[in-house]
Amino acid sequence: MRGIFITMEGPDGAGKTTQIERLKEYLAEQGFDVLITREPGGTPISEAVRGILLDPAYKEMKPETELLLYASARAQLVGEVIGPAVEAGKAVISDRFVDSSVVYQGIARELGVETVYEVNRPAIGRYMPDVTFLLDLPAEVGIARKKDQAELDRMEQESMEFHRKVAEGYRILAARDPERIKTIDATLPVDTICDMIKDKVRALLSGSDV
Repeated sequence: MRGIFITMEGPDGAGKTTQIERLKEYLAEQGFDVLITREPGGTPISEAVRGILLDPAYKEMKPETELLLYASARAQLVGEVIGPAVEAGKAVISDRFVDSSVVYQGIARELGVETVYEVNRPAIGRYMPDVTFLLDLPAEVGIARKKDQAELDRMEQESMEFHRKVAEGYRILAARDPERIKTIDATLPVDTICDMIKDKVRALLSGSDV
């Protein structure tokens, strides 16, 4: 039996990591073998690419280079981890996927949504998420949270205007694909967000409308 593929998206600082851990526990309770991965990363090759992408030393990186590096890391992750796990009947939860590229490179970097999809088509193959949770958060709140947590990486060090474009880009993308992308207010209490995600996953597993 084919497994399920769930992605968690949102601006930096939206709380994806916390909700992924909560969702993992819930799916395990439902009897799933759960695999968690992240983008960029998730395999030795993809993690090496991640190191380049997020290194603050590479501020001169061109948007096109950034797009292609993300797609390369994604191709390895899908081929080595996500695809085999889904085919083996596992529940895969990924911290970011192609929607991040659509928003960050396609919208915020202004390379174009369709360009991003075209570049990523070979990387994704037939593995689009069954459901995507967008943790919607104002850019200012997200970056303030990140500054409280750790040193900022190359992407997190971008201007506030860039992060505003990202936050708005996610809203635009969710409006384009509301059946797959479920928007949740990330300023709500952690437990409330968790319950909302569980409700939608429960509907997905039962074959109801999510």
